[in-house]
Amino acid sequence: MKKNLLSIIILSLLVVNIILTSIMLFSVVSTNNKTAAIVTDIAGILKLEMEGQNEAEGAEVAMADTAVYQIAEQMTITCKRAEGDTKDTYCLVNVALSMNTKDPDYETYSATLETNESLVKSEVIAVISSYTADEIKLDQDAICQEILERVQKMYGSKFIYKVSFSNIMFG
Repeated sequence: MKKNLLSIIILSLLVVNIILTSIMLFSVVSTNNKTAAIVTDIAGILKLEMEGQNEAEGAEVAMADTAVYQIAEQMTITCKRAEGDTKDTYCLVNVALSMNTKDPDYETYSATLETNESLVKSEVIAVISSYTADEIKLDQDAICQEILERVQKMYGSKFIYKVSFSNIMFG
């Protein structure tokens, strides 16, 4: 009799265990599906943001559709002093602007680029002079991006899609 009673208790505990496991399984699966949906939505949003950044950086512009405007003379710019420096550091830089010839504003603004060169130079000077020589050496891409944003804001157009330094020296 004790063996039968013990078998019935074990059987009932197994049934209760199966019922609780199935309840837990269904609750975890539904929560997991909701979490997966949220992660998918966030990944979709981030992908859209990344695609928007790529367009802003000009990754979509083909070389055949690119015109480069080289600022005629090498610019000498005083860099921001690093903490503890007593001497000025100068940056000698040649700046090139890459333009999208397929942009609707290209025809309008490309002709005036030479006459507005001093305005572009002032934006370059303003940005570069706010960095130390070490900061410029470490992150030229961020500085080029900041110059690009300021020039695009100045023109109110994104026909200029890239700013690059063709030669940079410090002294």
